[in-house]
Amino acid sequence: MAIQATMVIRRMRGGAQSRLICAADGTLWVVKFQNNPQHLFILANELIATRLAAKVGLSVPETEIIEFSPWLYANSVDCEIDFGRGRKEQCLPGLHFGSRFIGGLVPGETFDYLPEPQLEEVLNMAEFAGILALDKWTGNCDGRQCVFSREPKSKRYKATFIDQGFCFNAGDWNFPDSPLRGVYARNTVYEQVTGWDSFSPWLEHLEELQPDALMEILASVPPEWYDSDAEAIEKLGEQLLKRRSRIRELILSFRNSDRNPFPLWAKTSSVAVPQMPLEAPN
Repeated sequence: MAIQATMVIRRMRGGAQSRLICAADGTLWVVKFQNNPQHLFILANELIATRLAAKVGLSVPETEIIEFSPWLYANSVDCEIDFGRGRKEQCLPGLHFGSRFIGGLVPGETFDYLPEPQLEEVLNMAEFAGILALDKWTGNCDGRQCVFSREPKSKRYKATFIDQGFCFNAGDWNFPDSPLRGVYARNTVYEQVTGWDSFSPWLEHLEELQPDALMEILASVPPEWYDSDAEAIEKLGEQLLKRRSRIRELILSFRNSDRNPFPLWAKTSSVAVPQMPLEAPN
């Protein structure tokens, strides 16, 4: 069941022109609209990829379906989507994607960039290997995005991985793989990777993901987020199940790139890539 939006607070940064809203559950959500400037499918992508990441234990925001009423639009300021060249469009009422807001409204609690000394001290640095595995599996065609937040009395930050909208190649729902797609911009987060053990347990969870678990997530997506094209979302699920056998290969292509992201992982070490079934079991 969707959560009812009650108040629009402000526009957020980013190409999707999302809004920070308060909902009937009393929490803050970052909402992306069906008629955003990027693509309708990014709502489905966000829900699917973020819930997959959560299922394997990665630090991602809680996700929900947020409902906007026509009354809320009529009584809110700045509920327009700007497509450029003078073209603007009112945000549509209906069901939209909500990602729970990380941090609070007080300045200084949350950042999307940290200086190198603080970045090196991020509490869950190891998870950057896990989210890399997920981004390679889901064909994220954007750079890896995250925000850093800390508790009031803590000096160290925790990374939360956000913006999964460009997984599955955004609105195309295909997988034109490339070594540098879906990776974080700074090598610091990968410098402690020493081999396949650094990707555990997230990589194994992805490789062993049961078809029923994936299909349950796909079934949670509102049909209007993918033009009610049941064949398209079924095909997406089939492709993801087949791609489980390629995650290690895709990680290796990044390892062997000119970025040299894993200086502690010797390229001469032997690699065992498990053979995964090409078809989902009946």
